[in-house]
Amino acid sequence: MAAVLERSFLEICGFERETVQRFRDITVNPGVNSLPGAVKYPDSAGGFYYEESGKLLSVTSNRFIHWTTSGDALQLVEQSLDTNLLNNAVRLRIVNCNLLPGGVHLQETHSHVIILIVTNQSVHRLVLPHPARMYRSELVTETQMQSVFTDIGKVDFRDPQNSYVIPSIPGQFPNSTASTAWLSSEGEALFALPSTSGGILIIKLPPHDVQGSVSILELKQSSVMQRFLTGWMPTAIRGDQGPSDLPLSLAVRQLENDAFIFALCQDHKLRMWSYKDQMCLMVADMMEYMPVNRDVKHSSGQGHKLRLSFSPSTGLCLGVYLAVPKRGQFCVFQLVSTESNRYSLDHISSLFATQETLIDFSLTSTDVWALWQDDENQTIVKYINFEHNQAAQWNQVFVQPPPAEEVTVGEEDDPREAYLGSLFSPSQFTTTALVKALQIYRRGGEKILDLSWEALKKEVTVAVENELQGSVTEYEFSQEEYRQLQVEFWSKFYACCLQYQEALSSPLALHVNPRTAMVCLLKKGYISFLIPCFAVDHLYLCSEGHLSNEEEETPVTDDPDAARDILQLVQCLRLIRESVTEEMACVMEKALEHMQSPERAAEQVLECLLGSDHDNVIEDVQNKMQAIQNPVNAMTILLREMNYEIETPMEDNLGAVQPLNVRMSLSQLFGSSAAVHLVGQAVCQNAMTRFLLCRDLLILQQLYLHLGGEVYFGEDGQLYQLQQDLVSRTSHCLCSYYLVRWASRCLSTAVPMDTLEANLQHLSVLDMSDSAALTPNKSVSSPQTVVELFFQTVARKRIIYQIYAQPDTPLTQAVLNWSELIAAISVYLLQHLWPSNPGFLFLECMMGNCQYTQLQEHIRLISPWCQVNVGSCRFVLGQCYLATGEGHKALQCFQEAATEVGKEEFLDRLIGGSDEEEAASAPRLQYYNKVLRLLEDVGLPELVIQLSTMAISEATDVRSQAALQTRIFKHHLDLGHNKQAYEALTQNPDPCRQLDCLRQLVVVLCERSQLHDLVEFPYVNLHDEVVTIIESRARAVDLMTHNYYELLYAFHINRHNYRKAGTVMFEYGMRLGREVRTLNGLQKQVNCYLCALNCLRLIRPEYAWIVQPVSGGVYERPGASPKRNYDGECAANPAGHRIEILELKDLQKEYILARNRMTLAQHDPNSAAIAGNASAVEMVALLVQAGLFDAALSLCQTFKLSLPPVFEGLAFKCIKLQYGGEAIQSEAWDWLAANQLSSVISTKESSATDEAWRLLSSYLERYKCQNGQYHRCVINKLLSHGVPIPNWLVNCYKEIDAAGLLRLYLNYDLLEEAAELVLEFVDALLGKGHQYFGIERPLSATAPLVWLPYLAIDQLLQALGENQSNINNANLYQKLQDKLALYYKHVSQATIRRQQNT
Repeated sequence: MAAVLERSFLEICGFERETVQRFRDITVNPGVNSLPGAVKYPDSAGGFYYEESGKLLSVTSNRFIHWTTSGDALQLVEQSLDTNLLNNAVRLRIVNCNLLPGGVHLQETHSHVIILIVTNQSVHRLVLPHPARMYRSELVTETQMQSVFTDIGKVDFRDPQNSYVIPSIPGQFPNSTASTAWLSSEGEALFALPSTSGGILIIKLPPHDVQGSVSILELKQSSVMQRFLTGWMPTAIRGDQGPSDLPLSLAVRQLENDAFIFALCQDHKLRMWSYKDQMCLMVADMMEYMPVNRDVKHSSGQGHKLRLSFSPSTGLCLGVYLAVPKRGQFCVFQLVSTESNRYSLDHISSLFATQETLIDFSLTSTDVWALWQDDENQTIVKYINFEHNQAAQWNQVFVQPPPAEEVTVGEEDDPREAYLGSLFSPSQFTTTALVKALQIYRRGGEKILDLSWEALKKEVTVAVENELQGSVTEYEFSQEEYRQLQVEFWSKFYACCLQYQEALSSPLALHVNPRTAMVCLLKKGYISFLIPCFAVDHLYLCSEGHLSNEEEETPVTDDPDAARDILQLVQCLRLIRESVTEEMACVMEKALEHMQSPERAAEQVLECLLGSDHDNVIEDVQNKMQAIQNPVNAMTILLREMNYEIETPMEDNLGAVQPLNVRMSLSQLFGSSAAVHLVGQAVCQNAMTRFLLCRDLLILQQLYLHLGGEVYFGEDGQLYQLQQDLVSRTSHCLCSYYLVRWASRCLSTAVPMDTLEANLQHLSVLDMSDSAALTPNKSVSSPQTVVELFFQTVARKRIIYQIYAQPDTPLTQAVLNWSELIAAISVYLLQHLWPSNPGFLFLECMMGNCQYTQLQEHIRLISPWCQVNVGSCRFVLGQCYLATGEGHKALQCFQEAATEVGKEEFLDRLIGGSDEEEAASAPRLQYYNKVLRLLEDVGLPELVIQLSTMAISEATDVRSQAALQTRIFKHHLDLGHNKQAYEALTQNPDPCRQLDCLRQLVVVLCERSQLHDLVEFPYVNLHDEVVTIIESRARAVDLMTHNYYELLYAFHINRHNYRKAGTVMFEYGMRLGREVRTLNGLQKQVNCYLCALNCLRLIRPEYAWIVQPVSGGVYERPGASPKRNYDGECAANPAGHRIEILELKDLQKEYILARNRMTLAQHDPNSAAIAGNASAVEMVALLVQAGLFDAALSLCQTFKLSLPPVFEGLAFKCIKLQYGGEAIQSEAWDWLAANQLSSVISTKESSATDEAWRLLSSYLERYKCQNGQYHRCVINKLLSHGVPIPNWLVNCYKEIDAAGLLRLYLNYDLLEEAAELVLEFVDALLGKGHQYFGIERPLSATAPLVWLPYLAIDQLLQALGENQSNINNANLYQKLQDKLALYYKHVSQATIRRQQNT
């Protein structure tokens, strides 16, 4: 790590890249009129530091207030390096009053911050809450805090307690700029300023929380104090005061019960007054400490300045600047008290200054800091130790150079881009300067407010381009002419910006904080900070006079010989720097930008220097080279000082051992956006200086090689060592600083929040989303460079913990030393940024914050020469390509990074979060798995397949190969590459994974309806598994949504396994009947049974059978899986289950039953749910109920069921029709149409009732029964409903079974019809109408035997005999008796004849 020299400092600008700082404007009206002819005071500035600003565990750590005054305006800004302050800027305008230069004084109490303001007509006091009162807890965790100015709007500025108009008598001395103010121990506010009489006027305001009146007193040289409470005595009457005693500069030192007021007067005398005693305690003539000069002694002083400094070790010191023509002198004194309360000054040192105009100076306990401005308005800042500096040598401060007066536009460069790059380059122009220039360039117009950095750049571009277009009068001109116009207008705007930037850069004051050793340069438009300069930078940048003094002590080495060589070497480098022109520098810049050899570029620059050495610079360099005894050693020491390479990464979690309050304070240290910007600028400044130094060193080395033996090299072999080692090391160092400089200038890209969240989601796949380096920054208030972004989000806490990691550091009392902290932070941050170091946090941070363009450029710049973290760089570059949609490039990068797994820390962390299963595999396979997850999360299946295929070649264990093959299968399947997915499935060595893939293949292809591919695959050694999978899926999913049964059917048909195909379709049909009781389901069931029948018909008859599917194979309960029980386990078949064999005839029956179900559902859709699983008997009843008698009769015949239920049903339909209304008649046509009626020619229009009876008649005729069973059941149905029996039905039945008809009559008490039937029957037996009763031959001796239903006839006779009261019954009874007697007679005769014949 480079040593730090506090003998020189660097200035870094503190303005950020944001919109113009918004001040809250507050107007204060003290009620006075402007003074006629009042002098316009120069602008001034000042600063205030809190007493505990250097304490770590304090709410005011690294916190200060600075202000500027201009006319009647006072701008106050509170800043913190640790937290961002809200409402921290306020602008006060005191009407008709001009603020005195240095007329703002701040003091703090335990509970308040008091602002004391002095104008040319009034004094004011502002009382604000102290930050410690606003935030009482030590643990302040907010990233933003309220400023003390937050509630300033609530202050009553017209309160007479806090505001007072200076009276005209004795009044303030006209045009005087001296003033001071302080708070007494009682809380009174006191203001001291020169009075019109030349004395010191003191105005005392009562404590802010106590009612009181304002008092005034005047301190006079005569040591008499006169109080003026009501009236005033004119100065002319007193006549005891002269203008030579007028105070030019006032300062006060507060004591416990008194205050010493120091006045440096026009007569070059320093007077000390006691406020308590109202008397002058000491008068010292400053001319006694200057070289004798009578002219100066007798002239009045004009520019004298006085400053005080107090420390416990040195006591009270006074710094006096005596401004005399053509020279200036600083005198430092120590106040010494003697006996009898007498005081004197002990002269410590006299320091002589240059002839420049002193703007301000500050005194500390050891140093004098001074700010000058020369005749060319250049700012000069120096400091000196007034005690230990025998040579009286002022130490340098290298101020920030102003922006270049002109912008160099190369032939290949676009003028607009070149000028925009210069205008918006970090720390070049303030936003205020750009906005003002834009306002002027627009010639007024709308006021520009709240423009973001990018919006401002766009507005500038539009304004300049519009101006250019408005000036063009010709319609055609060459490209070169247009380019010249661009340069002209852009240079005009650039010049305007330069003017405003120069005005805003005017120095006003120094602010030195002895608590933290921080020095700030207060300018008109912004504030800048001074940081310590490293030893090498100091040697390279310091002036010739300072460099000559370094011969006695060179901080980079203790060896005096090496020190002399280094000084000579640095002088050579300075000569080369001065001789390198802008064109030569551009050659080196372009070479590094285009990744060309720096050595070759240095050779070109050297050739140009040798060819254009008109001032003999190279000759001077050669002469100094001869004085270097050991150039290789000197170069080695310089390179060692500039190299930030470390062997191991910096430790993490260093702050974990600290107490909670310390960790919280450390976590906020340097956390504000201002501090982040300052650190970024410090690194940028360091990189810029070191880059130039390395460039000049490389040119010098080329000069050594060019001269060869002409230059003394000391020991042998040094030229070879220079050529083989030092040149490459210098080139490497040059490239490293070029990279750091680029990163510290390159602005980060504003990324939308949703993009950051999406990126974080992708990174979570890598199990690295909890890494601090990958956590996106969501609280950026202004544009940042990528270095600032990295420091704020990642590096800051690590670096702070690293600094305070020493266990012996008393952190609770730690003093925050600005110089030490900023130097240490810069060194540690450079180590993080150094490309040759093993740490990778910087690139991780850019990846986590979606800075893909910057990340690609960073990797492009380091790829030719940096061999550290090569694999990690390729990985994050792959991430960039993924984000930009270049997946194939990303895959190539990921593959290239795989070779470095196990060698680099970042890649080791990448695979460190793997689960136990992955951790058991090889590191490279773990890496591949992480990348594969990332590609899957991004959605690039083609790349997943490619990388998995490559990874298989490196997988040696079966588990890894199986996992990769599974991935390949999955993504091929997702992409629709069915064949490739099948091939990956077959190559999977793990049977379990293979079965899972096979199951997924079946399901996905079925869902996509790509059944042809699924059936055509050969499934070598997987046939049974496929069948099992499809069967299980078929039994587990909804039948109407998926077609796994049909798939399985096609699968078996394709392989000519017809019995299996038939079994599948039969099971499918069974499940449809039970589960899908809809018309569609019944139609599918019919088709299933047809398919099953066709399959069995294709088999030889002896093999045409299938096994009845078990009941567990289908749904038994609604919502239950067909193959699982309630616990989700596969249900075992019931014990002792019988296997049933179904032949072709059985399937035929099931088909007919299913077809009838479908027929019923088609006729009546509401019956589908009932008919879906109805048996044959149930179906007959349902068909009869629906009027489908043809189907019912066919079903009965198929299943050998009795037909009477059908006839009874039809008979009942006839009854309903016969006695129903028109609605029933019209409905009957529907079911009548569903039955096949024999065509009958009729001359009259028939009704539905007639058709129904005709249908019944046709059935009775078609389905004959020997015993007339169907007729009997029909007649019985009719009689049971009291319906008369149609004649045709009676005639038909008596021909078949007259005895049965008789019994039916008797059963329903139809005695008359029964008697008539018996009479006719007996007549038929006797030969009269025997053909109507089915009797072939009547009663005779030769005819077959005949019979009568005697029992029925007896029952009839008994019934008629029992009811003789009825004449009709009596007649019938008699007729029957007579007819039977006749019958008996014939029977006897026939019997005798038969006997005779036999």
